[in-house]
Amino acid sequence: MTTTNRVMLVDGMALLFRAFYATAMSNYYMINSKGIPTNGVYGMVKHLFTAIETYQPTHVICCWDMGSKTFRNDLFPEYKANRGGPPEELIPQFDLAKEVVASLDIPNVGQVGFEADDCMGTLSRVYSEDSEVFLLTGDQDLLQLLKPNVNVVLLKKGYGNYAEYHEGSFVEEKGITPEQMVDLKALMGDSSDNYPGVKGIGEKTALKLLLQYGSIEGILENIDQLTKGQRTKIETDLEMLHLSRKLARIHCEADVDCSLEDALFYINDDKMAAKFNELEFRNWEKNLVRM
Repeated sequence: MTTTNRVMLVDGMALLFRAFYATAMSNYYMINSKGIPTNGVYGMVKHLFTAIETYQPTHVICCWDMGSKTFRNDLFPEYKANRGGPPEELIPQFDLAKEVVASLDIPNVGQVGFEADDCMGTLSRVYSEDSEVFLLTGDQDLLQLLKPNVNVVLLKKGYGNYAEYHEGSFVEEKGITPEQMVDLKALMGDSSDNYPGVKGIGEKTALKLLLQYGSIEGILENIDQLTKGQRTKIETDLEMLHLSRKLARIHCEADVDCSLEDALFYINDDKMAAKFNELEFRNWEKNLVRM
């Protein structure tokens, strides 16, 4: 199906964190005359404009995490509990980032109790029916959302460097389908999100089992065929296996919506300039490339 709409869904936190840490490593926080650091927001805008220039979307929407607690913490209190709080120089930039996005007339979308991933999943499900969708993120979890008309653009080091995935290239590279990625994470766990999966089963074994049996259900139906070690591990951690799958799956039924009309990408140059100047973005006309 060909479509003229190209919708870019942006993981705002991923861009902001990446931009912040890239300069914070050298203590370069770009503090303006009001004492507010702007390094993360400045870099976020550069990432955003670079991606827009590369992929030429007709529509852009920015999705955000709304607080650190989500339904996944209700299911498993230790979820992401290994992550410390954000650095103090980043805290004032969360609201600033949303203000800057709003000044570009790009809608900010988020829902309390859900992650940006869930909002991106929900919106991509809706838009992909008649539009080509690009998910801009640094998070490999979004690869599970790949399907016809849904592409994932993973940020790599620097500006304008991307690993781009569509459904076919993912299956070719990984050997499994995007949907099977949820079961892969359920089996092997995810140390960055702090859930264990099945203790003692790593990526290699998890991949082998999925290629052989297709899904967690397929593995459990054929549990007698497994080695004694594999069987024992899975039976011991069966409850955690099912729970880990709930944590790994992006929830595509979040209560968010945004009309494509509101997301049409068009920048009011005066409004943008006023915001960039108010924040004292240095040399922004030269450095923040825009189409």
